[in-house]
Parts: sequence; C-alpha cells; structure tokens
Amino acid sequence: MRNLTPEEVTVGKGNFHSAIGSDLTRREFLQGTIAAGVVSGAGLGAAYFGYQQITGDPVRVGVIGTGDEGSVLIGAHTPQYVQVMAIADIRPFNIYRAFHGDESSASALKARPGLLSKYDWKSEDEAKKHVKVYGDYKELLKDPDIEAVIIALPLHLHAPVAIEAMQAGKHVLTEKLMAHSVSQCKDMGRVSRQTGKLLATGHQRHYSILYDNAKDLIHRGLIGDLHHIRAQWHRGNLPGKDSWQQPLPEQLTKDLAKLNEQLASAKPGDMEKLMTKKRILEQQVKDADVDAAKHGYQQTTRPSGYVCSPLEELIRWRLWNRTGGGLMAELGSHQLDASSIFISAMNEKGEKVQPLRVSGIGCRNVFPDDRDIDDHVHCMFEFPAPGYESDPAKRIVVSYSSINGNGYGGYGECVFGTKGTLILEREQEVMLFKDSSTTTNIKVAKGKGGAPTLDTTDSGGGPAAAVGKQALESGPVSRGYTEEIEHWAWCIRNPSAENQPKCKPEVAMADAIIALVSNQAMAERRLIEFKKEWFDIASDETPNGVPPSVKNA
Repeated sequence: MRNLTPEEVTVGKGNFHSAIGSDLTRREFLQGTIAAGVVSGAGLGAAYFGYQQITGDPVRVGVIGTGDEGSVLIGAHTPQYVQVMAIADIRPFNIYRAFHGDESSASALKARPGLLSKYDWKSEDEAKKHVKVYGDYKELLKDPDIEAVIIALPLHLHAPVAIEAMQAGKHVLTEKLMAHSVSQCKDMGRVSRQTGKLLATGHQRHYSILYDNAKDLIHRGLIGDLHHIRAQWHRGNLPGKDSWQQPLPEQLTKDLAKLNEQLASAKPGDMEKLMTKKRILEQQVKDADVDAAKHGYQQTTRPSGYVCSPLEELIRWRLWNRTGGGLMAELGSHQLDASSIFISAMNEKGEKVQPLRVSGIGCRNVFPDDRDIDDHVHCMFEFPAPGYESDPAKRIVVSYSSINGNGYGGYGECVFGTKGTLILEREQEVMLFKDSSTTTNIKVAKGKGGAPTLDTTDSGGGPAAAVGKQALESGPVSRGYTEEIEHWAWCIRNPSAENQPKCKPEVAMADAIIALVSNQAMAERRLIEFKKEWFDIASDETPNGVPPSVKNA
C-alpha cells in the first residue's frame, strides 16, 4: 500500500456501502436497517447475509485461550447469539483480561472490553457466578452445559484441542490458521465429518461487509479483468519494540518495583494512570508461577547461545516455528484469503480458486537471534484466471510482502483490473480509481443495458461521492469478528447441510495450505506447485508427505 495525498479520493471510508452507489451495493438497504435499529447491540450479519437472528436461545459457549485474540473474540461476541459460560487459560493474566478487558490503552480496551463490560457485571466475583474458570481446558470440555467452544490458543494446539472438543460433542470455532500442518487440517476436517459437529475457522474477511462489497464490484466487472493483486502487511517493529516479543515476568517484576517507587512521590493528577499500570503489572507478574513445561512448552537454544525457556515459548509463541507459523500464518493468511476471494469473484459461480504455484524469500534482517521465524517474507503466487484451462497463459499474479522495521503503507490490498484499480486499506477504507489514474474521483453510473461503468470528475473539481449520514453514524465498518461468531451460532441453532459457516473446513484448509506451503517454499528456497489432492480432505496427500492420522470414515 502507499500513502495517498489529500487530493486523491477516498471513495469509501469507514463504510463502503454508502460511497459507491445503490445499483452496485446495498446502500438503501443498509441505511434502512441502520435507521430501524437493526444493528443496535448486534452485527450486520443476519440482515446483510440474509438469515434470521437468534432470539431467546443463545449458544452456550466456552472460550479456550483468552489471550490477545481470545479477548478480541470475547469483545466481539453478541450475548444475543452466544452466552459465554466458561473460560480456560493457564495464564493468570489472560484470565484477568478476559474479565476486565485490556486496560493498557483506550484502543486496546475498545477491542478487548472484557466480560464485565459485555454483560454489565459489577465485579469479577459477580461475573464468576455466571462464568466458570478452568486452568485445564479438558475440564471445560467435560462441562455438559457447554455446547460449543471458541479456541484461541497458540497455533500448534488448534488441531489437538479442536479434535478433542468435537469428539466431546462440542461445535468449534477456532482462530486462524486452521492448524500447524496440512495433515492436522485434514484430521480436523475428518473429525468434523465423523462427529457431525460444525468446525469454523476465524478468517473474518469472509464476514467483512467491506470485502463482500469489493468482491461484488469485481464480480460485476466494474474494474474489468482482474490480472494482478499486490498485498502487504508492513510493521515498524524493531528490537526492543516488538509487539510479538511481549515482556516476561522477570522484567515485569523489576518494572513493578520501579513503579512503586514512582508512586511514593507521584503527583495527584498522575495517580489514576499509575495505579492502572500497577494493576496490570501485578496481574502480569503472576504468570511467573505457570509451569509451562508441564503444559508441553519447551526450552530452545539458538545458535547464538540465546536460550528460550518454556515460559518464554508460551508467552512469545508467535516467534517460534514449533508453536506458531510466522508472518505467513499470522498475517499473510488473511490477505491471501482475501486475494483468493477476489479472484474467485471472477468466476461465474464464485467458487474458491486455488493457487497454481508459489515461490518466496524469507529472512531475518532486523531482529537478532532471539527467535526462529523470519522477520521479512516476500512471496509470489500464480492463480488461474478465467479461461486458464483452454489457455494456460491466462494467470493472475499475487505478490505479497510482510516486513518488520518499517511500517510504511500499513496493510491492505491493491487489486488491478483492465478498467480500474481497487485499493483496500486496513480493513477500513476502500478507494476506487478508473484505469491507471490515482488523481480522479469515482462515481458509478449505468451504461448501456444498465451495466455498471466508471465515471470521473477532476480531483477537487467536483463533490466526493455522497455518503449516507445514517451509515456514517453507525460507526466504523466491522472487521467481521462479530458477524463470524453470530453466523456460526446461527448455523448451530439451525442445523442442516446447507447451513454451514462461510469458513468451513474445506475453505479454511485451503487458506492454511497457501500459508504453510509458502513457508515451505521459503525454507527450501524453491518454486512449489500446488496439487489438487492437497485441498481434498479425503486425500492422504500432503505437501510435506506426512499423512493425516485420522482415517476416513
């Protein structure tokens, strides 16, 4: 992505629906539902995707893993659809955040408000009358009151815990990536089929109204033939300031001692902020008592001599290939998922398109030898374009980069077509340009036969596309977390072969394969061609030759 000048137009900012035009989006529909109060207290999923809301019988759910992502999902759930009955985590700090939210900043608290805020409970004691707390998730799975679980654990635990949950009779929504290996993905898909339990994976762009409208524009041919996508996720993380390298209890204990010294001489106006910080530190240092090795975390010694303890592997699991999947799993999987959604929009039926081949480079350019994941990844993918079967030259290239050390451009996708360019930034903004121009405002008009066409006005020479007032007042566009949880719950309450989560096992496994094979291509420094058997849950073939352990029924 790039930084645009003030003269360059933002067609849809905050709510893409209202900015393009009623013949292409659902502008009037959205304005009507918002005006009628449909979205008060709930997501737009039911109204937008066309299913009935759950009323009076929320799905009884346990949340396994209440760290960063687990707390986001707690904050995103709608009590009308999902009632959190229990939580499980081995870290005391994560249990605290689950109830009280993330108090580290105003923005963090907004994303992770905690159970007290969601249910208007006055204290943790009151909350615990309604929500059971488990240190061992196995005990949660034995709870007969729990119908389904949300799993937000480190990546290497997704498959074993999800399989245990389904075999215990629980429906599952697990965070992305689906699993740590393709064989594990197939195991999960097979167990879902054998038990009849729903299995959804949290690639929330499938429920993003912003992305659904972008897909609709592509499908209608507004930007012509899609032939290239450029995606990136750039972050300014540097040594000492890495969001994935969270502080360990040993350092936090020292920070707490220094803070106590500050409090002795603090000014009255600073006391509230300092006391909040003290409360957080007091909870964080409790993680020192966790026996991480008992829970399977391991000590690792790097070539430089750096030693990662089991507790560090637990807290900083994203930095280690044994427990995480690196940048492609954590970030790239979202954007390759989005890219495949856009490419699929070119097909008449909208069926998900699988990539043909991938090559890439992964390296550690910025950080020292205190991790084994790459801090820079650069990948190139080839997807089949419409007509590929008769003419193999028809391909769509997707280039992807995720780097640390420089966050210029942030994250998002640029979709290049023969008639225009669609730019999506930070899951919040969409810009639409005619042809190769980036200095013209866009409006949508009807051409001959009512087909949509692009029209332009000189930059600054005319009004921007109208944005509905009511749509703006609805707040920033949803990232899809709420909608994915609501639809999963609705599918549970309305069981049928047709009612399936949008990111069901077949879809989620495809996203995992893209990320995992990219990692393999970078590690082996070669071009890898994707095989269709890899994407078939019933097939035992996998990219690394390790077959699934669960047999087909």
